[in-house]
Amino acid sequence: MEQNREKPVAGRGAQSGDVSTRFGLSVRKVDGDWRDHMVALDGPPPKLRTHVTEERPRSIISFNQSPDIFFDRSINAYRGCEHGCVYCFARPTHAYHDLSPGLDFETQLFAKPNAAELLRATLAKPKYAPRPIAMGTNTDPYQPIERKYRITREVLEVCLDARHPVTITTKSDRVLDDLDLLAEMARRRLVAVAISVTSLDPKLSTRLEPRTATPAKRLDALGKLADAGVPTHCSVAPVIPAITDRFMEEIVQRAAALGVPSVGWIPLRLPHEVSPLFREWLDVHFPERAGKVMSIVRSIRSGKDNDPNFFTRLRPTGVWDDLFRARFALACRRAGVKRHRFELDCSAFRRPEIDGQLRLL
Repeated sequence: MEQNREKPVAGRGAQSGDVSTRFGLSVRKVDGDWRDHMVALDGPPPKLRTHVTEERPRSIISFNQSPDIFFDRSINAYRGCEHGCVYCFARPTHAYHDLSPGLDFETQLFAKPNAAELLRATLAKPKYAPRPIAMGTNTDPYQPIERKYRITREVLEVCLDARHPVTITTKSDRVLDDLDLLAEMARRRLVAVAISVTSLDPKLSTRLEPRTATPAKRLDALGKLADAGVPTHCSVAPVIPAITDRFMEEIVQRAAALGVPSVGWIPLRLPHEVSPLFREWLDVHFPERAGKVMSIVRSIRSGKDNDPNFFTRLRPTGVWDDLFRARFALACRRAGVKRHRFELDCSAFRRPEIDGQLRLL
């Protein structure tokens, strides 16, 4: 990773764009890419712009058998995420395409315009059995390019028509663009929405997650969703020791005051290339406390930057973890709120119409 930048990369979370060496791929050669010429420029580097490539995959639902997560299937309408959250655990997925988990992840995006079409075909298959589809598990379904592509909305329209349940996780108040669909789905017990609130400091957010909605907008979106009857969850995530943990109690209090029925917290994870990217971010923005932050992170991850093992990767341990859990539990008791598991309805599922064929029921 490139170190010791004089100034942070403006408007982006990652501070470098090196291609991953995890798969033994050769280092990117000089080929006219903007990064190849940055060192030769006098003055500031050129502004990083977002480039979107449209792709048409053959399938859209990803199935998993992980023992650590509550869903067995998911849809990701996009690859890469312009939000630029430096801590994003999905960053390493860009390495599979010989792209940087750093700056490429937030500037070189992929959209799947045929997602709704693929979903409709999948749900129409005779052997398909419905269970809640998770959206936002890898990259945010309401990142800025959703306003143009509307892929997430199209997927929700298919799910509403098929009476198929969905869970959504986002950091954007752009979710309110689909409040009409979400309210109708909620009435049929087909949706639950989680919004992640990391801090309450907008200046910190511009460094940590530069292209997300401000904390105030996210809280406002939580309140509006709750008012519309949408099962809503506030996720205090990730909790970054010595950076964002000071906001835990107030986030819980504000969410409860807005009528949000469910809250939870998730500690920072640093898989694969995320760890050096995050360490680099600390060196740029918080050099005076970088050592403390990583010391606490390692203390809850068995002495490592990250624990990749099933059953333990999402279950930190140690004194600091005990402290965070105790603080969060106390905050929930004082606010009169706790974590809920929303039960969605799979019984009303009906297979979509395909090629003009009418439903039998």
